[in-house]
Amino acid sequence: MNTAAAKQAIRKEYLAKRKALSPETMQQLNAALMAQCSRLALGDPSYIHLFLPIAAKNEVDTWPLADWLRAQFPRARLVLSRSFIATGDMQHFVWDAGTQLIENALGIPEPEGGEPVQPRLLDVVFVPLLAFDEAGHRVGYGKGMYDGFLRQCKPDVLSVGLSLFGPLPGPIADAWDGDVPLRAAVTPEKVYYFKDEKR
Repeated sequence: MNTAAAKQAIRKEYLAKRKALSPETMQQLNAALMAQCSRLALGDPSYIHLFLPIAAKNEVDTWPLADWLRAQFPRARLVLSRSFIATGDMQHFVWDAGTQLIENALGIPEPEGGEPVQPRLLDVVFVPLLAFDEAGHRVGYGKGMYDGFLRQCKPDVLSVGLSLFGPLPGPIADAWDGDVPLRAAVTPEKVYYFKDEKR
């Protein structure tokens, strides 16, 4: 693709691209992405929301990122979500040593429960994605759950997409006003920051 493309086509292409990555390549890309994450300007966060990877879909490995965040920001509390696909709702809980993780039907490790956290308290949200463009629009799995979640966060929350690939060569053709653009995206090669025009 070298022009604007629609989400459905992008989703299909990037799912295939990720699936084709060998374990060795995945390890290299994740290590490089982690090195780039260490360059992020996160300020002095109190609450950092993270997602855990679906291993079967070759998602970004965020387990090392969680370890780094705990070491780098010892006063910050990490937060994970439980997703309810049928309703599109997400509930958010502190992730600490006592948190019990269970895999949901999609293979996502999620907290069984714990101390709830309201979205407006979050300072940083790491966002899963399949692809993103140079305006900060992203393509996910098509459920719209993270857009709904990010709209509940405070206006200045730092939303950071994590991608194994660089930005799309053209804009997402069917991005619309209900999409919440990212403030930043991290790839194995670079950290991208986006203008705040639609938050």
